[in-house]
Amino acid sequence: MALIRKLIVTGVIAAAAAGAGFQWWSKQPITPASAPVIPFAIAQGTGVAGAAQQMSTAGVPVNPFLFGVLARVTGKASQIKAGSYELKPDTSPRRLLSQLVRGEFAQESLTIIEGWTFRQMRQAIDTAPNLKHETAKLSDQELLAKVDADFKAPEGLFFPDTYLFAKGASDLSIYKQAHEMMMKRLKAAWDKRDPGLPYTDPYQALIMASLVEKETGQKSERSMIAGVFVNRLKAGMLLQTDPTVIYGMGNKYDGKIRKKDLETDTPYNTYTRPGLPPTPIALPGVQSLAAATAPAKTEALYFVSRGDGTSHFSVNLSEHNKAVNQYQRNQAPQ
Repeated sequence: MALIRKLIVTGVIAAAAAGAGFQWWSKQPITPASAPVIPFAIAQGTGVAGAAQQMSTAGVPVNPFLFGVLARVTGKASQIKAGSYELKPDTSPRRLLSQLVRGEFAQESLTIIEGWTFRQMRQAIDTAPNLKHETAKLSDQELLAKVDADFKAPEGLFFPDTYLFAKGASDLSIYKQAHEMMMKRLKAAWDKRDPGLPYTDPYQALIMASLVEKETGQKSERSMIAGVFVNRLKAGMLLQTDPTVIYGMGNKYDGKIRKKDLETDTPYNTYTRPGLPPTPIALPGVQSLAAATAPAKTEALYFVSRGDGTSHFSVNLSEHNKAVNQYQRNQAPQ
């Protein structure tokens, strides 16, 4: 009887020690702080044993058996989500299990630059290495239908920003995020717009924002540029902005704009056609949207580049011609 009691006590002590040891193991870093990040993936339909084995095969140095036990005793064995992950330094088995249960997928990022055209955006997305490319063969119209964009042309409809996505995510998710964000930003700007602007709807404000985006890299001048354009529209003057001409030239543009280009009519040539162009000419950022809907109060009707990234603004043609002669005598179109 005494022997049985001794064995029982020994078993209880051993079990307690094992339990304490297991708890200690579950909270210790799998890799040290100096270790590199280890990428791994859990396949769809994988159970906890398979997940543990897939991590081990990918180089995650966690004990597959103990990890499986941890998942079962915590009641999370059936909650592991498939996807791409990363084991970061100092991650414990308990924290790793939480990542798999919460679906904390490895994040990639893609930056869409302010002032890019939609063509440039498509090229960046089509060549992003960690996206699933499901839209590359779609036409622009088919892509618009996929993102539920109720517009005829895609230009300007996507907000330039940095977008995060899980490795292997569909590239369509980037387009959807960017379009939803642009519509949200445009609505916010339109709702706060100044009274009396010469736009019939938010889309025209978006077109104006794209002109502002392409006309200057100086954030401080965007509202003044918008103010000039608004003044010209109200006065019935041609906008005469070179970026629209360049956009209308398409692949014919070779980096230079000549006098004959300004005189060649296209739907986007604001030297030959009045009013705004038919669509945006680029992806405007939030500051250009704000400038288009709340332009500077100015009497200026003209501006010309000083050649250093800033512009000289003039209220009449005589002053403007002097500024052109001063700043661009050697830059006039041929």
